[in-house]
Amino acid sequence: MPIIAPSLLAADFGNLQAEVEAIARAGADWLHLDIMDGHFVPNLTFGPDMVAALRPHSHLMFDVHLMLSRPEAFIKPFARAGADYISVHAEACTHLHRTLQQIREAGCRPAVALNPATPLTVLDHILGEVEMILLMTVNPGFGGQEFIPAMLPKIASLAARLRESKLDILLAVDGGITPETAPAVCQAGARVLVAGSAVFGSSDREKAIRDLRQAGAVNRIQV
Repeated sequence: MPIIAPSLLAADFGNLQAEVEAIARAGADWLHLDIMDGHFVPNLTFGPDMVAALRPHSHLMFDVHLMLSRPEAFIKPFARAGADYISVHAEACTHLHRTLQQIREAGCRPAVALNPATPLTVLDHILGEVEMILLMTVNPGFGGQEFIPAMLPKIASLAARLRESKLDILLAVDGGITPETAPAVCQAGARVLVAGSAVFGSSDREKAIRDLRQAGAVNRIQV
């Protein structure tokens, strides 16, 4: 079964505690928190204080995605706020290896995110430092975008590489994930589905999460 990580970016920002509690009751596995600075991506969201405020109200795994120009400066604040995974963008890190080590030293699970146009070769020398790789299947910065089909071969290529490496690294995808796109994404090798509008935009969150999980699971069985 794929791990379902609803993205808080699509939630009602005026009622975040209730939204987080609702998706937990609906069966979500993780909570994906998009942290945007208005520089690395053209949008602003929230900071570590908001994550810290939500942490006591949820048992979910907090998957913090730093879409920031200087992610290394925010690792400790988000670790203290209650992050479990922290993803940094390869494109934003001058010293990616060092930044991933800093995440682990802060007590969190290190992950790296790649934009759609970023080649997989940037991973050549850091695979041993990560526990998850997040492939963006839209250009980051806004929710509700359509999945980029050209990302499917990239997902499949990375999945094959991870199998060959024998390393236990999760492959996550983020952007345009719906019950319609989840089958192909999971067949290509994704194990974590980050979905915003498909979950928070539904009047029945439990059904939305169940549909995503089943869509991904069916195709995994067929592979």
